[in-house]
Amino acid sequence: MATVVLYARPGCHLCDDARVVIEAARAEVAFVFEEVDIESDDALVRDYGLRIPVVAVDGDELFEISVNRTSLLAAVRG
Repeated sequence: MATVVLYARPGCHLCDDARVVIEAARAEVAFVFEEVDIESDDALVRDYGLRIPVVAVDGDELFEISVNRTSLLAAVRG
């Protein structure tokens, strides 16, 4: 089963949009979904601060700024 990680921060409307796309995809295909608050770690803020939201599937960063539902579904289906 694929794992999708959303790197986000509170109050980020683009992160909220990405979460909606991820949850819609999750309604179609089962996968593990984790969300990481980049504000919890200075290194994460440094790495992701200007690029959020960033979405990784099984450790590979596939999206930043926006998430394409069709591409996400293809990635989690393998």
